[in-house]
Amino acid sequence: MIPVNEFRNIVSEQNPQFRVLKPWWDVLSEYLGIAMLMIGVFGCTVQLTQDKISCLPNRLTGLSHGDRDCNHIRQHKENESLWEFAITKHLSPNIVEVFGRKNGLDIHQYEFVNHFCYERAVHWYGKYFPYLVVIHSMIFMVASSFWFKFPGTSSKIEMFVIILGKCFDSPWTTRAISEVSEERREERMVVWRKNTMTKSDTGNDDDMVSLIRSSVKDQKSPETAASLLDKKEGEQAKALFERVKKFRTHVEEADLLYLMYVLQTVLKVFKFALITIYSIVLVPNIQIVVMCSVPPDLTGFEAFCCNYNKAHLFSKLAYCYICLVGVYGLLCIYSLYWLFHRPLKEYSFEAVRLETGINDIPDVKNDFAFLLHLSDQYDALYSKRFAVFLSEVSECRLRQMNLNNEWTVDKLRARLSRNASERLELHLFMLPGLPDTVFEVSEVESLKLEMISNVTVPGSVTQLAALQEMSLINSPAKLPLPAFNHLCENLKVLRLTFEGPDQVPQWMYNLQNMEELHLSGPLSNELSRSPSLNPLRELKNLRVLTLRSNLIKIPPSIVDVSNQLLRLCVHNEGTRLQVFNSLKKLVSLATLELTGCCLERIPSAVFSLSHLQELDLKENRLITVEEILSLQHCRRLTTLKLWHNDISYIPEHVSKLRALETLDVSWNKIHKLPLRLCYCTKLRHLDLSHNQLTSLPSEIGVLQCLQFFSVAFNSLESLPEELFSCKRLKVLALGNNSISTLSPRIGNLAQLVRLELKGNRLESLPVEIADCLLLKLAALIVEDSLMDLLPSDVKDRLKHR
Repeated sequence: MIPVNEFRNIVSEQNPQFRVLKPWWDVLSEYLGIAMLMIGVFGCTVQLTQDKISCLPNRLTGLSHGDRDCNHIRQHKENESLWEFAITKHLSPNIVEVFGRKNGLDIHQYEFVNHFCYERAVHWYGKYFPYLVVIHSMIFMVASSFWFKFPGTSSKIEMFVIILGKCFDSPWTTRAISEVSEERREERMVVWRKNTMTKSDTGNDDDMVSLIRSSVKDQKSPETAASLLDKKEGEQAKALFERVKKFRTHVEEADLLYLMYVLQTVLKVFKFALITIYSIVLVPNIQIVVMCSVPPDLTGFEAFCCNYNKAHLFSKLAYCYICLVGVYGLLCIYSLYWLFHRPLKEYSFEAVRLETGINDIPDVKNDFAFLLHLSDQYDALYSKRFAVFLSEVSECRLRQMNLNNEWTVDKLRARLSRNASERLELHLFMLPGLPDTVFEVSEVESLKLEMISNVTVPGSVTQLAALQEMSLINSPAKLPLPAFNHLCENLKVLRLTFEGPDQVPQWMYNLQNMEELHLSGPLSNELSRSPSLNPLRELKNLRVLTLRSNLIKIPPSIVDVSNQLLRLCVHNEGTRLQVFNSLKKLVSLATLELTGCCLERIPSAVFSLSHLQELDLKENRLITVEEILSLQHCRRLTTLKLWHNDISYIPEHVSKLRALETLDVSWNKIHKLPLRLCYCTKLRHLDLSHNQLTSLPSEIGVLQCLQFFSVAFNSLESLPEELFSCKRLKVLALGNNSISTLSPRIGNLAQLVRLELKGNRLESLPVEIADCLLLKLAALIVEDSLMDLLPSDVKDRLKHR
């Protein structure tokens, strides 16, 4: 025979982890199903191993079929006598010998009659009752575990129980709950102390609070150290957070699990009603004695009384089975009541939030909520521990702990380097957060955070006493009050890169000691093109302001710092800058850079900047600069950069700029230099590279202060001899022209440290080049073939300097 457990394994689930989704009524129903299956298997065993029926001819035969029955056997009593039907012999007055009747039938006739009457006379319910019980029990078991097998639901269920088990066993769950409990205990102690403190003690309020907090930290430090997660456990918890997020997104979209559970419960209730009704009606048909009519030409007898020897047992099993089905049905009805009476498509973690103190645990819905309701019927602790992995605060704490484990102090110190401002800088790129260990590297002077989301600078930033510069590149940051107070006192330079005006932090406008502010990102939204820069009046020490954006006008709030602002840089990235009204009010401005602003003329607002010393108009659309005459009002102007434009000529009145020391007109379309340019006798830096010059005026020799001169990438064929009278020249760039000879007077440039000649038509170099006492061989940029033509003693002199 097949064991009952084999039937159970066929129709029920094999994964023991699924027990967390079985409420008590499902567990009880499963055991009832096993009991019903045992009844059916037992009945089938009896049915197959014992004789089915035994029949004897009925000699009491009426004339009609209605008079034929076996009631005399069913109604037989001990005090009744049927001697009249027996053969007797009187041995004495009180003793009678009874002889049994002989029917004259052989064994084959009896076997035939037994089989014939079993098929014809015994009611079908009595014959097939055990098989019906087995079939119905298996249907009950299949219906109970169908959603564990159906592909559309089994995958979600299996994923849920795996994640639920891992969340339950994860060390991070215990740590997260214990940390919050410690924090709440600390808060309660502080509140209790404040409430019980007398008025005379209010002066020592802060000291007492800090003392309580430090004592609480001392008490929990051994416990915290003992509960630290190693790197592997931290990574596992991190992966578990990701799996929970994906599972929640996948399961919350539908309610298939709920519907499947409802359908299988409804099916079981329908089966319960059907079995109960037809069993109650048909059980009385299981009779011990049945009457059977057989054709008389086969045996000579027409009526037989048959004994169905399993009828008594089957009737008792049937009543027992009906009772079990009744209890099973009541459980199914209760299950339906539970399904429809409670809001199972919504699950609130309100109690968990209150108990654990993790206030950001979200409520869930649909199938996710239904699975959690089922797990609560097994053990509510599962959902409580599972909720930790739904909390973003808990995830942030885990991320922070993993960061601290990964980014040790020694590893951070190894990343320190000097930036362009010669400050010791720590650059962190694309991290999931800001490691707490950063604030243990006390020598950091500049902190650069790039592509780091949800940055919160903690109060421990006060440990960075040397911190003066901070760069936040697409890294929105929040500042608690202690961190803000520290940065407000110590931060000198702030660099911000953002993707929208809403990402500009409000605390930026209150850094009173900040001297440099560099903003990169859109300062205007799509609806309004005007820049949204809040008032800067609190930035009382601001000296440098850089705006890399798409402005159509200078932000009006710049006027708030007009008295102290010394440098303004606007990189407009190809957007036309149209309004310059605010520029006129920057009375103290010394340096102005307007890059990529699509300017076609020099803005008139510039001419009113009496303190202006440097003007840079790089990458605009300047064609003519006739307005250069008005720059004479800027009497302190020493640097003028008009590079990367379309200027075709320099006007003669450039000579009015008597104080000019640096002129950069490289990357333009200038064909000829004006003679009056040489009247700017204070020029030290003159860059004419990347133009279309074919000659230089001999008056170039007037520029005796010239130290840097570049005419590279032009069309010069010769150089005026007067050029070599500029004896203060240190850098002379003549590369990529058409120069065929180099004057021996090159030796007059005693202070020359760099000479570029590569890309010309020179056939040789003058040996007088060795008279340039500060020129080294590595600073002589020329073709190797020309270098080889130099005498060896000249090369040795250049090489060993």
